[in-house]
Amino acid sequence: MTDEQPKTISRRALLRGAGAAGAVAAASAVGVSAATGVAPKGPAATAEVQPTVRAPGRVVYEHLSADEADLLEAIADQLIPEDELGPGALAAGAVVYIDRALGGALSRSREAYRSGLAAFERYCRSSRGAPFRQLSHVDQVSALIDVETGAATGARAGFAGSSGAFFGMVRDHVLQGTFGDPYYGGNRDFVGWDLIKYPGVRTAVSPALQTALEAGELAANHRSAYDSDNFEKAVVRHTRKETHHGD
Repeated sequence: MTDEQPKTISRRALLRGAGAAGAVAAASAVGVSAATGVAPKGPAATAEVQPTVRAPGRVVYEHLSADEADLLEAIADQLIPEDELGPGALAAGAVVYIDRALGGALSRSREAYRSGLAAFERYCRSSRGAPFRQLSHVDQVSALIDVETGAATGARAGFAGSSGAFFGMVRDHVLQGTFGDPYYGGNRDFVGWDLIKYPGVRTAVSPALQTALEAGELAANHRSAYDSDNFEKAVVRHTRKETHHGD
């Protein structure tokens, strides 16, 4: 490593990319899109996933192993960290969203997460001498930049395809879990919407509300889109015995 500081992953750029319009799109589509990822094949496709048992007070993950969840939490914390702007991806429950969605709308991405997280950990060990969570902040950021730009692709890491594709998948899902409708397990306590000053879904907007919205004076209503009967409730996740809906 040199003393030169790597460029940082811009949280402000992520927030600009999300925006109020992005929140609206995520609120309506985040639970039904599963285009990204590789479909599992063979026995792993039908194997029952045992919930990850964690220490008291910790989240119980249903589809991510303990090691996978800890690594994904550390990655999400670098992508959207808590700072002077407000809470980040961890406070929003972005990894909870990903875990739940891997049992439903994002089930085709399960193998991509399994192989990608393992490859990323191998890359951190071989290129920087330690697991990702034990690296300094500077090394964590530089390792993620390598993955984002495709520099981590190759025999040393063992990514299936471009490492950039894995980074893009994780980044997209962290954004969904931070800024999507809280019905799907992320955006806990509406911290994501508050962060981008999104006032929440309105089924009807009067001229007075439109004026207040344009002036930035509309108070947040902290309501999920699915609090209204006007929105059809999508399947959130599957368990071994039953399918859960929001009704």
